[in-house]
Amino acid sequence: MPKHRKKEAEYLIATTLGAETVLTGTLRFKDSLMIRGSFDGEIDAEGRLYIDANATVNASRIIASSVVIGGTVHGDIEAPDRVEMLASAKVYGNIRTARLRIADGVIFEGACEMIRDLAGFDPFAPRVAPDPTEPTPA
Repeated sequence: MPKHRKKEAEYLIATTLGAETVLTGTLRFKDSLMIRGSFDGEIDAEGRLYIDANATVNASRIIASSVVIGGTVHGDIEAPDRVEMLASAKVYGNIRTARLRIADGVIFEGACEMIRDLAGFDPFAPRVAPDPTEPTPA
């Protein structure tokens, strides 16, 4: 397959929530989804998520294999493959991923944790808060 066709195939989108769409609840999908409108809730997905430049997402948490952000996101993001923030992105929340790309001009207010062991990563496993009585490693 020619190189330019492979790049095109990576960005095919199975489902699109249009610019006039306002959705509240929990989104679950396995392939790929683009949000062009407004979403409030939680995203638990196995597929790829694209957030368009004019989209607004307010989520308690976002889990997807990879996330490309062009719009505004309020909430924590977990993506075992990658997170990409385009120049128009505004992200207010923490990110946990194996690969991160941030374009010039992005507004990002949060922390980032890089995943080192992809084989042992389970985005659906409950997070355990560290025990404050245990000493921190040096």
